[in-house]
Amino acid sequence: MSLNQSFRWRGLDLATIEHCHVIANDRDTRIRSTIIGPDFGLFYRIKLDESGHTRTLKIERSDGKALELFCDGQGGWSDDRAEPIPALKGCVDVDIWPTPMTNSLPIWRSDWAVGKAQNFAIVWIDATTMEIRRDEQIYTKINADHFRFQSGGFEAVVAIDGDGVVIDYPGYFKRE
Repeated sequence: MSLNQSFRWRGLDLATIEHCHVIANDRDTRIRSTIIGPDFGLFYRIKLDESGHTRTLKIERSDGKALELFCDGQGGWSDDRAEPIPALKGCVDVDIWPTPMTNSLPIWRSDWAVGKAQNFAIVWIDATTMEIRRDEQIYTKINADHFRFQSGGFEAVVAIDGDGVVIDYPGYFKRE
């Protein structure tokens, strides 16, 4: 994948605005983004390796709270003090709330067939509270422009563009 593009989403649920820039080439993918909410602001950056596995993640909030995580590319996670995080073992993708950008990570990394569901172990992060947990998510390609996303009892059909980036996440995010 080759990409050097900015994206902007309006958050419908939390009344946010996000401006994100993605640079992807044969070596790695780098994502940098800023989200402004009604009572918070945050910046995040993600680096993926050449296989599309998350290697580094940093979230900084405007109130000074920060989170930095590192992955060995095989699902072994550690914090900014190099302390292992066993609960996240086996996760290679991240899902940050509140952004639709991270829904692209498993889409980019995987081979897809229409109608075939794929399961992913994800590091789920609520950037508004800095809560981190393991989440099991299911993605199913519906057609070239839509994926069904499932997590627990939640389900949504998201529309994507030709680069696999979310255009519309009904009820939550709409690309500007």
